[in-house]
Amino acid sequence: MKTIFALALALSVSTAWSGEVDVTNVKLRKTAPNTYRFDVTLKHADTGWDHYANKWEVIGPDGSVLGTRVLAHPHVNEQPFTRSLGGVKIADGIDEVMIRGGDSVHGVGGIEITVTID
Repeated sequence: MKTIFALALALSVSTAWSGEVDVTNVKLRKTAPNTYRFDVTLKHADTGWDHYANKWEVIGPDGSVLGTRVLAHPHVNEQPFTRSLGGVKIADGIDEVMIRGGDSVHGVGGIEITVTID
């Protein structure tokens, strides 16, 4: 019984150790009127299919999701990593957006970056 408990505890600590997704860098490029491309660098201690960074989002000042980049697989041996999302529409008058990451265990969280829209 003690062995089963110890094994369960070790597995739960391993999952918790991976933590949340941190956004470490964002590059923004205007591609058309009110349309942008985001290149976002994430860092997360992916452990495999059970716990990995699975998305990042562009969030407007009112909390609405303006764009989501879904990440289809773990990046265990590629940390940090950068992925892009184009075609993100940002309305006139919005001068900042927030970029946040998410993972398959914790959902969204970790370090976020606010980007100024020129």
